[in-house]
Amino acid sequence: MRNRVAAVVLAAILAPLPAAAQAGSDWAAPRTPWGDPDLQGQWNSQTSTPLERPLEGPLAGRGALSANEAETIETANRAAFDLPPQEGSVGNYNAFWRDIGTPLTRTSLIVDPADGRIPALSAEGAARIAAERAERSTRGPSNSPDTYEDLSPWTRCISRGWNGIGSWYSSNYQIFQAPGYVIVFQELIHEARIIPLDGRPHVPGSIRLWMGDSRGRWEGDTLVVVTTNFGPKTSSWGSRDTLHLTERYTRVDADTIDYRFTIDDPHTFTRPWTVARPMTRIADRRSIFEYACHEGNYSMEGILAGARAAERAAAAGGDGR
Repeated sequence: MRNRVAAVVLAAILAPLPAAAQAGSDWAAPRTPWGDPDLQGQWNSQTSTPLERPLEGPLAGRGALSANEAETIETANRAAFDLPPQEGSVGNYNAFWRDIGTPLTRTSLIVDPADGRIPALSAEGAARIAAERAERSTRGPSNSPDTYEDLSPWTRCISRGWNGIGSWYSSNYQIFQAPGYVIVFQELIHEARIIPLDGRPHVPGSIRLWMGDSRGRWEGDTLVVVTTNFGPKTSSWGSRDTLHLTERYTRVDADTIDYRFTIDDPHTFTRPWTVARPMTRIADRRSIFEYACHEGNYSMEGILAGARAAERAAAAGGDGR
């Protein structure tokens, strides 16, 4: 299997790329040598636009911003990374280590429902999440993990899982194409989704995967990817292994892919919901870098040791610092 994956990726890398067409009224999506719309390249998804429209503050109740407002928010959020850490905090990455975001004139990444908010939980979803929280509460506060199993697969350097939003760092993707396949390689933990386009069925339901099982097809110039068979440790805003994900990638100009995904999980939410955000071509010497998450994974030992120290301090009447 590993040799097959390597062969697919190598073929995509070696395939000649057509010259990019210039964006404009007569712009047409470029094609691969075998005729598919060409999505290949390195792309970044970072933006300060929140997933949900805020319920309070200057963005509450607003569906759109001016370009100047969007730029001001993006600039202010980036500048905040260089502020001194709050008292008691060891600090975090400053702006140097963060991706440069794209200002959007929307007040939420969610475009459906129209209020820009994640829909309410279904009765089943609410009951399951309440049970999960109740079980976790029997083992101490949420910020005091009992064991490594209380920490996410991302923190444990196992898998970021499917990542449709990105983060303030490592929000880069590289897309390769070969006849019959599209490969979406995400910088976070360097995970590749190899997406066949030949109409084959999904793997049996008994097989569950960190990144899910993806199948793609072309609808005009749009790549539509349906992913199922997520594992039980999937965590997408409360959705677990019942997540049914549909993504759409559409090249809208030489430097932009319109990326949208729809979460459809009646076991968790009362209705499907859709997110839209651009993927912008990476240029100016930026690239996808090594993601050395597991060089000793010192954070694991530190997190668990810190939790035990906080518990001892609390038992002794201290504040844990």
